[in-house]
Amino acid sequence: MSNTSVYKERVPSAVKGLDEVLQGGFIKGGLYIVEGAPGTGKTILGNQICFNQIRSGKTVLYVTLIAETVARMLLNLGDMNFFDERAVGTGIFYISGFTALKNEGLTGLLHLLRHEVAARHASIVLLDGFATAAEFANSPKDLKMFVQQLQTQADAADSTVFLLTNPVESRPSSEETMVDGIISLSSSLQRSTSLRELHVRKFRGGSHLEGVHNYKIADDGIIIFPRTETLVRGSATDDGDIQRIASGIPRLDGMLGGGIPNRSMTMLVGPSGTGKTAVGLQFLSCASKAEPGLFFGFYETPARIRSRARMFPALGRALQGDTVEILWQPPTEWLLDELADRLLLAVKRRRVRRLFIDGLAGFKKALRDREIEPFFAALAEELRGLGVTTICSAEVVEIIGPTMTTPLAGMSDVTDNHIILRFIEAGAIVHRLISILKVRDGSFDPGLRQFSISAEGIQIAEDSHGAELILSSLGTRARQVELTVSQK
Repeated sequence: MSNTSVYKERVPSAVKGLDEVLQGGFIKGGLYIVEGAPGTGKTILGNQICFNQIRSGKTVLYVTLIAETVARMLLNLGDMNFFDERAVGTGIFYISGFTALKNEGLTGLLHLLRHEVAARHASIVLLDGFATAAEFANSPKDLKMFVQQLQTQADAADSTVFLLTNPVESRPSSEETMVDGIISLSSSLQRSTSLRELHVRKFRGGSHLEGVHNYKIADDGIIIFPRTETLVRGSATDDGDIQRIASGIPRLDGMLGGGIPNRSMTMLVGPSGTGKTAVGLQFLSCASKAEPGLFFGFYETPARIRSRARMFPALGRALQGDTVEILWQPPTEWLLDELADRLLLAVKRRRVRRLFIDGLAGFKKALRDREIEPFFAALAEELRGLGVTTICSAEVVEIIGPTMTTPLAGMSDVTDNHIILRFIEAGAIVHRLISILKVRDGSFDPGLRQFSISAEGIQIAEDSHGAELILSSLGTRARQVELTVSQK
């Protein structure tokens, strides 16, 4: 094997999301800085990588230069799921390098590392508290020489080295110019909630996902959610063949020109109570083993959805036979890419072909400092590439009236089809009306139709006559009625 091939060999971190960001993991024999302010999770990430390496048969040397003792650090890690006390002293060896550093400086620390790596046959070396080592350097040149010797030692031992440190203010520092990669961890307060972000500032020898990626610290350790906009690749599997599939409502299929275009994203817009969820459930009632369905909801529990599904016998059977899965997002704080990850994993796991997202506001609540349009465009493209036909509900403020303000600002190019539901008050009765605003791939019937919801499901009028009578009773001729859609 050539030296180039060895250098290109990857060392997967097995940290959820990190190898995806690094496009395969760290490069074997590389020297990497993991930087972040106190509390960002550097030590957790470092230990998580180390314990994951032990499970793949590697030996790890963990050297600390920090004030926290090894015993206290292990005590704090004890509740993490990745921590394995049995591996301490057998697969992972913890030593303190502070005494050698204090007594003999960087040269003493380097000798300690060389001796311990050889004695343990360590293929992974982690130095926690590299900022302390920098403080003992007599000059930037001495620190640069130390890093260079550390790299030479790593090459000789065929080991991959990680340096955990606090970020420096002046960039680039001498050590940053020499290492193979720099991963920055940060935490900020946004809208009364903490937002943690990972950024790969430098990565030699391979590609990686650019920009910032959110992460959280849980019982499993660091969990990284690569930014959805960087992951779009599903379009490569889209053959472009447009077919029509049943919506579960025959007359709606007629209005759509023969059904919903496959692999499309349909936005179902209307005020609360107009029947958006009912339309979505009826769409899922057509799911089968060949076309599995997924209900991805934010507002109603699975038990409540199953109760509502009783009005659709076919859907009830699909739920009982696991043809349709209900995935509920409890009202807790979610990261935007965490929601996308949860959704896409469920789609891939069951090869879902019919998806109902109830609704768009659930994603908007997780936006924080993000914009919905690029995110949703990437999500929609990935779903298309996976062969999924999607309906997503979106709520508007106006309850009753001939006009409404839609939540589709800037998303016209993202969504393929728009179906509008509304309430119209005529006399002492409130009527439901449905209309098609847009179908990207084909012609459609733009007329308004009256509809109702009963034990048999959604029933749409055969033609626009009923809607004309309702509108004429308001003193407006149907020909003069235009759906006024203003962008929020």
